[in-house]
Amino acid sequence: EIHIKEPIEKEVNPRLLPGELLLCEASTVYKYTQEDGSNRGTYGKLVCTNFKISFLDDDSASDDNEPEFKNKIVGENDITLQCVDQIYGVYDEKKKLLTGQLRKYPERLIIYCKDLRVFNFCLRYTKEEEVKRIVSGIVHHSQTPKLLKRLFLFSYASAAPNNTDGRNQTVMFDTLEDWRDELERTKGNVKYKAVTTNEGYRVSEKLPLYFVVPICISEESILKYEGRGIPIWCWSCHNGAALLKMSAFPKEQDDSTSQMQKAFLDGIYKTISKPPYELLKVDDLSSSLPSLQDIQTAYTRFKQLFLIDNSTDFWATDVKWFSLLESTNWLEIIRRVLKKAIEVAECLERQHTNVLLLEETATDLCCVISSLVQVMMDSYSRTKTGFQSLIQKEWVIGGHSFLDRCNHLHKSEKEEAPVFLLLLNCVWQLVQQYPPAFEFTETYLTVLSDSLYVPVFSTFFFNSQHQRDTSTSGESLKTQSGPFRFLTVWDWSVQFDPKAQAFLNNPFYAEKPKPDKSQRKTARFKHQRQLSLPLTQAKPSTKRGFFREETDHLIKNILGRRIGKFINSSDEPPNNIREFYDSWHSKPIDYHGLLIPRIDGPEIKVWAQRYLRWIPEAQLHGGGTIAITAKILDLMEEMQSLQVKMDEEHSQAVSGDVHSVTTPRNSARLSSLFPFALLQRQSVKPALPTSTWKDLEDEDDLVRRDDEFLDLTGDMS
Repeated sequence: EIHIKEPIEKEVNPRLLPGELLLCEASTVYKYTQEDGSNRGTYGKLVCTNFKISFLDDDSASDDNEPEFKNKIVGENDITLQCVDQIYGVYDEKKKLLTGQLRKYPERLIIYCKDLRVFNFCLRYTKEEEVKRIVSGIVHHSQTPKLLKRLFLFSYASAAPNNTDGRNQTVMFDTLEDWRDELERTKGNVKYKAVTTNEGYRVSEKLPLYFVVPICISEESILKYEGRGIPIWCWSCHNGAALLKMSAFPKEQDDSTSQMQKAFLDGIYKTISKPPYELLKVDDLSSSLPSLQDIQTAYTRFKQLFLIDNSTDFWATDVKWFSLLESTNWLEIIRRVLKKAIEVAECLERQHTNVLLLEETATDLCCVISSLVQVMMDSYSRTKTGFQSLIQKEWVIGGHSFLDRCNHLHKSEKEEAPVFLLLLNCVWQLVQQYPPAFEFTETYLTVLSDSLYVPVFSTFFFNSQHQRDTSTSGESLKTQSGPFRFLTVWDWSVQFDPKAQAFLNNPFYAEKPKPDKSQRKTARFKHQRQLSLPLTQAKPSTKRGFFREETDHLIKNILGRRIGKFINSSDEPPNNIREFYDSWHSKPIDYHGLLIPRIDGPEIKVWAQRYLRWIPEAQLHGGGTIAITAKILDLMEEMQSLQVKMDEEHSQAVSGDVHSVTTPRNSARLSSLFPFALLQRQSVKPALPTSTWKDLEDEDDLVRRDDEFLDLTGDMS
């Protein structure tokens, strides 16, 4: 049975942003809903612009039933061109990857997105000419290499009115004063100085205009090797120990050059390491952490577990979940990165030793480790403003190659690696282990990961500060009012209204540490080891499977024995690190002090909100972290409303500025998919064994069996 929604009669036009141009469109396109095998869906128009691919149905024309967490730039049926991961065409029930020129056009189009959404469009009822135009247009504009200036970022910036305060309270680190203020905040100005040596980028185009080095480093030393071999300051600990990073010299050099560079480095090290007063530990991350290629391979395998086409595919992988997850190696990489951050924190905190992170460019894994260490050791970095300033300092100004690592221009897959996503995954582990320590929520981290693919903001679309500066100074890129300014992602009002922004702020945040140790101990957050992979259903069931409540003990036992053994056997932490780790975890938690993540076996979890939010089968009805948060927000709104009424009665005067309190959300009707997707109909697990389902080759027979099963069980909605 095919459930068909009648084609729309009225014309629906896409909502275009400033600078956005409609390139091609196709009418009478049928969009399947990713729910079950019943071919449910809706008719509409598929369009492609220089910014996004968008599906428009009759719901797109109305503002009724708009979600509370609506993104003002990217709708639920919009895919930015940079968010497209892969496009497949279906020819006679066979999937084929679409790239470049097409000789034959498919009857179905499947678009896999980098935010893990899957869109399935049927083109059987669309005119042939329109099919050719829309498929060719989508493939060309989202998959072929392009020039930097062809990004929508430039079209938007030149056409949009520049009336937003993009700076907010986030420190951008694009001025000398910003660096001096940071030195003063961390008490690092005694031993370190902000330098202007790279003004005009005369040292290196890869370095920022301003950065911080040890006081005794001369300008000649910085200029000698274009900034290579120079320790660049990241952060200073309360005890005076500092975290530094350095771009290493190329390993393949002739003997005379190597000797000169070695002598240069020896001189540099002596300026930092002055035993017994100043100690230095050099950590070469290229040898102690996975390579970028390993990280990319692991994430590519990992994301495939969540790019689910239909309900049958979901249940087919149900029984193999743990082995499939373990084989990706993604959680192990997260654990190794967190372990390295703990090692660095131990050197700084306990040994009072300066740590110098070494990497070829010092703009990839150096960014990950330095950011993680600061989140763990500096409570300011756990506030929203502090975390955003940290990303600006270490990643945006620090020179992380977002353009190449995210492959926004589709120029080279060899350079692609989810380094920034790796950081967000690691920070999420800390957020879910110690919720009161963070001013922001996991929803904030999820939205931030989505913003990687929105070319309205310049934050994640350049390789360096030099590239950004030269792009804004071009003569062709000036508006009538002068040179334009790019928007920054940190101005959340561009994407969300104030009500939606409330989901980014943590209502459980402990703003001030409690002085009484006994109170801190009783308020300590309990870790739930059995939720190592948060995929259990909310309701118990007699059917067996890894998504059932009755198998919670299996999650604990299997992960504890199998994955735990796999993780811990590879490289046990040294005794002093283990002692530091165990000692910290045996004490009450100071949410404004040092935080050490738990990394043993099942403590490393899957970021459920980001990876499962589009999969109805994995939802928890009326549950999940977001349901609790929504209920707390309801109570806060109610308390604010009561406070307003009390103030009014006390003053016996009604203020004209009082805002009407919104109707509280009914968290009982929410699911763990909220706020990114609405409550979905509960999925029905196949009555047949998984192996039998996979062996059924006749699709028509499969649909008939599915319908028989649904008739027997009745309406589950």
